[in-house]
Amino acid sequence: MRPAALRPGRQRPLSTSGSAWGRRDVLAALGTFGWLGGWGGLHAPLAAASTVGAPGVAAPSAPVATVAAASDLKFALETIAADFERQTGHRLRLVFGSSGQFFTQIRQGAPFHLFMSADEDFVFRLADEGRTLDRGQLYGVGRIGLFVPHGSPLRPDGQLKDLAAALADGRLQRLAIANPAHAPYGARAREALTHVGLWPAIEPRLVIGENISQAAQFASTGAAQGGIIALSLAMAPALVALGRFELIPEGFHKPLVQRMVLIKGAPPAAVAFHAYLAQPQAQQVMVRFGFTRPAGVR
Repeated sequence: MRPAALRPGRQRPLSTSGSAWGRRDVLAALGTFGWLGGWGGLHAPLAAASTVGAPGVAAPSAPVATVAAASDLKFALETIAADFERQTGHRLRLVFGSSGQFFTQIRQGAPFHLFMSADEDFVFRLADEGRTLDRGQLYGVGRIGLFVPHGSPLRPDGQLKDLAAALADGRLQRLAIANPAHAPYGARAREALTHVGLWPAIEPRLVIGENISQAAQFASTGAAQGGIIALSLAMAPALVALGRFELIPEGFHKPLVQRMVLIKGAPPAAVAFHAYLAQPQAQQVMVRFGFTRPAGVR
């Protein structure tokens, strides 16, 4: 695993203290972090890159559609993709990571077929450049909240008042968020902390994950005393067992409007999966993992 990015001069070794079961369980659930190189020298950290491969439904030589998905989708999308493969025989390769880095990679020619972004602006920008089939389709709205592992001196206070108190009394040493520079969930965490006036004081104490899945790893396995993470990850059984979570009010930050789009030249499997994601069966899974879909929004 690549070390977390910390502010110069404030670097701290990362600990993975905590129960052995908890460490193994959450690392296996959230995935290890590989590196995808090329495309102009960019190396993008990925939470996972795997072929779903439902047994017995397709030959190994069948075309595989590659899905570049925001890492907050990991648990929901793996469930949906497995159902899709069983029902259709198509094969998918799911790659999870930061939406901003996927945006850059697609512009550089990365071989992705379906892009599921945690920020619809990245989809619109690709569409404006003529790289997509259309301007995409909304698939959900995400939420952020404060996750606090068992044994942490912090309290799971979605209003973030306890973070302010913990800064003042010395309880807070490290807090995990995703990288605000290219991860939408990190950008919304920064907005929430700015909203309550904590950003300047808390910035030197941040442990930065390259995407929200890595931030959730740091928050739940001892590398930080807590973290601002995605509701969709906090609802996974592996994280539920390791700590407590409280939503941050939606008014503290801009909405996480998440949009998917087919890249030009997408194969039939990608087109079929894109259509499947809009069906009630898939939408029910998204709702189960905390995503909402505003009425009348396309």
